[in-house]
Amino acid sequence: MSTRPARVVIADDECMFRTCLRQLLAVPASVVKDCYGTEVGPGFDVVGEAGTGQDTIECVRRMKPDLLLLDMSMPRLSGLEALRELRNVAPETKVIILSGTLDKSQLLTAIQCGAHGLVPKACATDELFQAMVAVLSGQSWIARSLTSNLMEVLRARVDTPTSAPAQPFGLTRREREVLSFVVQGCANKEIALRLAVSEETVKHHLTRMFDKVGAANRLELALAATRNDLIN
Repeated sequence: MSTRPARVVIADDECMFRTCLRQLLAVPASVVKDCYGTEVGPGFDVVGEAGTGQDTIECVRRMKPDLLLLDMSMPRLSGLEALRELRNVAPETKVIILSGTLDKSQLLTAIQCGAHGLVPKACATDELFQAMVAVLSGQSWIARSLTSNLMEVLRARVDTPTSAPAQPFGLTRREREVLSFVVQGCANKEIALRLAVSEETVKHHLTRMFDKVGAANRLELALAATRNDLIN
């Protein structure tokens, strides 16, 4: 996070929820901590609110926030429809989907539409703060309660390794093969057995892909694969 408070817009069709969230984010900077318990940033500054999808687009266009907390169920354009539009309107704004209902298909669609984080409304305050800090620092954040559902959807999209033409990020054919197994949730040992290579070779491919794609871990690598069709 920067030396100034992170500018945040809250988009939700429930006025009471927006008010509660605004009050929650009006915390002293010393209270905001990352996942390691380290105090970060100078906190958050709620610069706008919206109650509909269309108002969300206009508010983000006008306020240019660092972060948008977006509900999935919104009148006058759903959260997903607003998210698609915002990729063109405000590509620099990070987006966390903060929703009470997220089915498996919506998880993947939200990521493909540009969401940087997925957090249920029922999450603990500390988890929301951690998600916001992570996303603002350029990471992806998926709540633990949603990770298994997301990986299930990703695995369903992959049947066998593919030898498709070169994709963005300059991944080689072998790297895409390894990536397809990562998306299926395979451990390094299993990938090594399937490809008849050593685990060290698998680790080497993963390290190169982390660097090429800009991922910090296997989950971020799988999300990048889905966003950019790296395994199709």
